[in-house]
Parts: sequence; C-alpha cells; structure tokens
Amino acid sequence: MEKLLNWGLLSTAKINQALIKPINASKRTRLLAIASRSQSSADAYARENKIPRAYGSYEALLADPEIDVIYNPLPNHLHAEWTIKALRAGKHVLCEKPIALTLAEVDEMIAAAKETGNVLAEAFMYRHHPQTLKVKEIVDSGVLGKIQLIKGAFTFTLDREGNFRQIKEMGGGSIWDVGCYPVSYARMIVGAEPVEVFGWQVEGPSGSDDSFIGQMRFANGVHAQFDSGFKSPSRSYIEVVGSDAVLKIPSPFKPRKNSELFLVRDEVEERIKITGTELYLGEVEDICDSILLKKPQRIPLEDSRENIAVLLSFIESADKKKPVLL
Repeated sequence: MEKLLNWGLLSTAKINQALIKPINASKRTRLLAIASRSQSSADAYARENKIPRAYGSYEALLADPEIDVIYNPLPNHLHAEWTIKALRAGKHVLCEKPIALTLAEVDEMIAAAKETGNVLAEAFMYRHHPQTLKVKEIVDSGVLGKIQLIKGAFTFTLDREGNFRQIKEMGGGSIWDVGCYPVSYARMIVGAEPVEVFGWQVEGPSGSDDSFIGQMRFANGVHAQFDSGFKSPSRSYIEVVGSDAVLKIPSPFKPRKNSELFLVRDEVEERIKITGTELYLGEVEDICDSILLKKPQRIPLEDSRENIAVLLSFIESADKKKPVLL
C-alpha cells in the first residue's frame, strides 16, 4: 500500500479552505496539523476544521517529524523564506502562486529542493483540471488552424482595506495575484516563452497596481493580451483565436466539476461539455504522484521560473513605459 502523506497548513490563510476538502478527500493524504502565529489562533482553527494538531508557531510545525507535506499559503513575500525552511526541515512543499517575487528567490528554492531531494510544486490549480487538459488537446490538434491571438482577463473587486494584496512590499498588485493566471495560461497554450512584452498599470495608493494591462509577442507569431485588476467586476475568460476557428473558455481559472467550452467555426458554435473534478484536488494528487510514484510534475519548476520571469518583465515594462525584450 502507498504511504499516507501527512499535511500541515502553514498559517490560517483564507485560501486554506480550498485545500482542506481535497486533502481530506484524497486516499493518499491526511490533514494532520495547522500552524499560526499564536497558539490560541491555531487551537481555534484546529477545532473549527477538525485538525488533530495545532501549533502556535510556524517553526513548531516544521519541527514535527510526522509532517510530510507543507502547504504554504503565506503572503507572496514570505513564499521563498518559508518554503526553503520547510524543504530544509525535510518536508515536501506545495507553495501558493506566485511561487516567489524574484528570480533569485526562485533559484534558491529550486536549489533547496534539489539539495534536499524534496518535492516543491507551485499551486496553479487550474493546470490540473480536465478542462485545461482538454483545451490544450484541442489547440494541439490543429482544429483552430494557426494560432493568432490569445485574449484573457481576471479581475474582481477587492474591498478589504489594508489587504496584503495591495501592499507593494508584500508582493501586492493585481498582476501578481490574478494577472499571473492569464500569463501562465497563454504560455501553456503556446508552449513557448514570449520574446517581448509591453505592460501598462494603474497604481493604487501603495504603489502596487490596482489594474494591469499587458501584451505578449511570441517568436512563432502568436500574440496575447490580458488585463487583471482589483477595481473591476468579477471577470475571467480566455479566448484562443486561430485562422480556422475560435475557442472560448468562459471559466478558465476556476472551472467547475461540469464546465463548458465553445468552439466557433464558420459562425457555428459547438458546445463542448467537460466532466471535471473538484478544482483543487488535481494539485494535491499531482504532488502525491511526484512524492510517492516519482512521476514528473505537471508544472515543472522551470515552468514556474519562466512565469515569474515574464511577470517581472511586465512590471519592468510598466515602470519604464516601454517594451521589454526577454
């Protein structure tokens, strides 16, 4: 029988609620512990979510020898520090996106994973969903013809004042929080890296972007456009335009168990129904496959590094108000 992997949650972040259900649902995982910056907070969270162990510090969680996997949902500027600490404490790590804020941080994280032999994965949950796999299959089949343009958006209204997503020093900004999704999606569809990017931003009070608009040019002639933001209504979509057909994905980043794609050819729209799975289960099972079965990760660390490189180039472009070559 396969080993049961014990998981620990590094903080009581809101996004934990998306992971608790799939961790409990998987036959290969058990949610064993929660850590907070205070014992009282950890105890209350453990009682509410029926988690057996509660730790009043992150260090205490990492010191538990029975914990196999750490989920790191900390604010962006803490991803590298605590992921590296967890890896060096002998834990595998599922780290929330964006995996880090600089290429130096990413390289240090990759080095720590290689040195320790522990698995590190970035938590881009949409990449594991059957809908995303079907989109990639359709694009690669050639039914769209030559891919010309990819358009996408991910916006919502952030009305929590002082939230870390708006604090520049904590890795705030819509491009880091939600713009990373359409950038990642376009790169996945093309299967290559952009050679040039151009970005514009609308700065919020802290200097991070409240909205970001970007364009990418790929060497094979494909172009991509996206916008992300904290001040617009909830929007998310991807549209892939080919010479022969258009593929519309209404819910690309948070597909439901049963979702739909729309393939438009000669002004005729074909509806493609997808029977999926629980959204966050895929990333849990993927890291289990890597740990227990030594399977390659669906999102290699090199892919995560390239996504960070593109995001940093966009921020540089917006700051300098000119295109940036990669």
